[in-house]
Amino acid sequence: MILTWLYRVYGHVQGVGFRYFTFRMAQTYGIKGSVRNLSDGSVEVLAQSDDETCLNHFKMRLKEGPSFATVRDFEEIRQEENHLYDGFFIE
Repeated sequence: MILTWLYRVYGHVQGVGFRYFTFRMAQTYGIKGSVRNLSDGSVEVLAQSDDETCLNHFKMRLKEGPSFATVRDFEEIRQEENHLYDGFFIE
């Protein structure tokens, strides 16, 4: 069963390599989906996997962020996604 989550990361998360950090973590944990900066200064991550353990590890790394980031808040929303991603993309 494919699980899909939407994560919103708030804080000092733009201009610090957060999207590239997310891409590397997605590669590490076999996560598919995308990451993008939003106009309110947050970062949005769509994560998809059939391995709940890998999704949990990925989520924990997002909550930490790269060394120059400061994550102040984190939201997660389960998605009923019909689209299956074939890789992880930076938007």
